[in-house]
Amino acid sequence: TMAVDQDNRQRVKLLLRKPGNNLCADCGAADPEWASYTLGTFVCQSCSGLHRNIAQISKVKSLCEANTLLIWSQFMDSFGNDAARAKYEQQVPAFYYRPSHKDCMLLREQWIRAKYERKEFIHVEKQEPYTAGYREGFLWKRGRDNGQYLSRKFILSEREGQLKYFIKNDSREPKAIMKIHSVNACFQPVKIGTAHGLQITYLKDNSTRNIFVYHEDGKEMVDWFNAIRAVRFRYLKGAFPVASVSELLPKLTRNYIKEGYMEKTGPKHTEGFKKRWFSMDDRRLMYFREPLDAYARGEVFIGSEDNSYTVVSGLPQGVQGNHWQFGITILTPDRKFLLACETERDQIAWMSAIQSVIDRPMLPHEYAVEAYFKHKP
Repeated sequence: TMAVDQDNRQRVKLLLRKPGNNLCADCGAADPEWASYTLGTFVCQSCSGLHRNIAQISKVKSLCEANTLLIWSQFMDSFGNDAARAKYEQQVPAFYYRPSHKDCMLLREQWIRAKYERKEFIHVEKQEPYTAGYREGFLWKRGRDNGQYLSRKFILSEREGQLKYFIKNDSREPKAIMKIHSVNACFQPVKIGTAHGLQITYLKDNSTRNIFVYHEDGKEMVDWFNAIRAVRFRYLKGAFPVASVSELLPKLTRNYIKEGYMEKTGPKHTEGFKKRWFSMDDRRLMYFREPLDAYARGEVFIGSEDNSYTVVSGLPQGVQGNHWQFGITILTPDRKFLLACETERDQIAWMSAIQSVIDRPMLPHEYAVEAYFKHKP
């Protein structure tokens, strides 16, 4: 049997070398070590765990279990990741979010269920919940002041170009209207403290407003997310008719470049430093008292190097009042912003996040945003 084992291992090695098989079929992680021998795909360990949720469709085995390999190596030879993709991902809409190994469990599990269990990308009519351009339903929304979750009716309308929610089911007037052109949505399970937690942000009078929502049903939650992406996609196609699809896709929804606690001081640099929660969202560096606050206490526009924005480590001489030792100074055309990090590792991570934005040339519409920040009262 030793010789047979060697032979099988060799066979598996060759299979993994076939185009498409060197990455997980579901999240793209490198060097998958598991296989679904019913679907004919190679997957990473993390996704293999999610396949156990659809055990009636997918049977997974570790590639290390030599005895099972013989049974299916012939089958896998005729199948494999590229063949499975051609079958199960026939009609994935351009706007549909395809999760990577860095994404949260919810997105990855629902992607696997959508492909293999619900077969949403074979039967296009099953995509109605997020392609229709209209969606309504109830979500648990976190109360702005007390942090309690209450059921709220949400309506997303492409025709009206807005997402809105209502306090009561029969309310005539919405509590908030979020214009599609400024809406963003990102899953934040760790920060929100619930596996299906979604953070929705929008601009109100050009200031950022956060709302936090979830739904017990994972499919429902991911359908909302993709419905927002669909409506944003069609809005952006109208607004930027010459832009290519690949240029628009990163703008549908975005994750924060970085979030975490830093200390900051006021514009005079004489006040004490206060610990605040910072979020870097595109070119807006915002700070909040607490991570789940509805409104930012302040926002700083981060332009590009050509426009005299720089970030340096350390604080100017003579500055006092910071408890944390690892300083960062952001220089804008108007003033200096002084920050302090708890660890050197945080300092390096924040500096590279801010630097990544400074390294990007400014786009025409970003000058308007910058001008607004300069004239802010």
